[in-house]
Amino acid sequence: MVRRRRLVTALLVAVVLLAGCGGAAGGADAGGGGDAASLAESEAPDAQTRAADASGGDGGDGGGAAATAATSRSIIRTGTVELRVDDFESTRSNLTTLVESRGGYVSESARQVHDRDDGSWTTGRVVLRVPAENFSATMTAVEDEGRVLESRTSTQDVTDQVVDLQARLENLRAERERLRTLYQRANDTEDVLAVERRLSEVQTEIERTEARLQNLQRQVAYSTITVELSEPRPDRPAPDQWYDTPVVAAFLDSVGGVGVALRAMVVAGAYVAPYLLVFLTPFVVAGGLLYRYRHRIL
Repeated sequence: MVRRRRLVTALLVAVVLLAGCGGAAGGADAGGGGDAASLAESEAPDAQTRAADASGGDGGDGGGAAATAATSRSIIRTGTVELRVDDFESTRSNLTTLVESRGGYVSESARQVHDRDDGSWTTGRVVLRVPAENFSATMTAVEDEGRVLESRTSTQDVTDQVVDLQARLENLRAERERLRTLYQRANDTEDVLAVERRLSEVQTEIERTEARLQNLQRQVAYSTITVELSEPRPDRPAPDQWYDTPVVAAFLDSVGGVGVALRAMVVAGAYVAPYLLVFLTPFVVAGGLLYRYRHRIL
C-alpha cells in the first residue's frame, strides 16, 4: 500500500513536469528512471490517443486544421474615420443599414447635442463590426457618407499568439486526460485530493486559455471601424456696425435715448428723496439754529 502511494505520487509529479515541457508524446519520452517513469510510459499511449481524439473533436479534422492554422495568417484590422455630415441621425441610420447589409452590426453608438445662443449641432460616435473580408469595401462606403476629415487604418498580426494558444490548449487537454486517468486509479485519500487539486488548476487554465483564443478569433473574424460624426457648428451672425445705421433711425434712437435718460433721472430722484429728507433734515435744523444764535450775539 505504501509502495502504491509512492508510485502514484511520483507519477503525479512526473505528469506536472512533463506537461510543462511539451505535449503528451514528449512528456512520455522525457520521463526516465524509477517506477514512476515506467508507469508514465505505460499510460502515455492511451493519454496520447485520448488527447488526439479531444483535439480532433474541439478543433475539427486534427492535423489538417493545425496545418491550416500554421499557414494562414490571423490579422486584426481596425479603422477610424472622422466625418463632417449635414444630418447626424440620417447618417447614423445609413451606417447601420450599410453594416448590416454586409453581415456586420453596430456594437456601440453615442451622441451629444451642443446648444448655444446661435443654434445647436450634434456630434457622436458609431462603432461598426464587419466581417474581415468586407473591411475595405465598408471603409470606402463609410467615407462616402460625408466629408472626410481624417481616415486611418491599422493591422495587427496575431498569428503567433493564436498558434501558441492552440498548442497550449492541446497540451493542457492532454494533461487533463492523464490526470483523469490517475484520479480513477488512485485509492489513497491524500493522492485523490492531490490529483483533484491539480485537475482543478488545469481546468481553470484551459477555460482561461480558451477565452483568450476565442477573443482573438472574434477580433480576427470581425474588423472594427470607429466612425466619428459631427455636424457643422452654426455660424454666429456678424454684429452690425454703428455707422451703417440710417440717419433718421439714429436720430429717433437718440431722441428715445434722451427720454429714457430723463425718465431714469426722475425715477432716481424719487428713490433718493426719502433718504435726503431723513438724513438732511437734522443738518438743516442745526444750521438754522446756529445761524440764529450767531445773529443774536452780533
